[in-house]
Amino acid sequence: MRKARALAISAALGAAALAGAGPAAALDARAQRGLTFARTHCAQCHAIGRAGPSPLAKAPAFRTLHTRYPVEDLAESFAEGIVTGHPTMPEWRLDPAQIGDLLAYLRSLED
Repeated sequence: MRKARALAISAALGAAALAGAGPAAALDARAQRGLTFARTHCAQCHAIGRAGPSPLAKAPAFRTLHTRYPVEDLAESFAEGIVTGHPTMPEWRLDPAQIGDLLAYLRSLED
């Protein structure tokens, strides 16, 4: 009985954690790793899921990036370091695996 209850609680917590980021079960492994990266490094400012506002109003929602830039074109910026015109955005340099993972996640938001 305890095992079943713990499993049910764990499943509910997992579902709640994923609610804002789209259907994680439908993500392939690369996109899932990209989502994990985005949660860790980006979600404090950007909306990384399919709905909801960005915590920082001037930070674009990830679900809209493909309307502003071809997602594949972001690879170079991720590799060289993203530098923006506002001081709150840290400079990021990602390794090739991280770039592929984050791009896979961003592409998953285009649907």
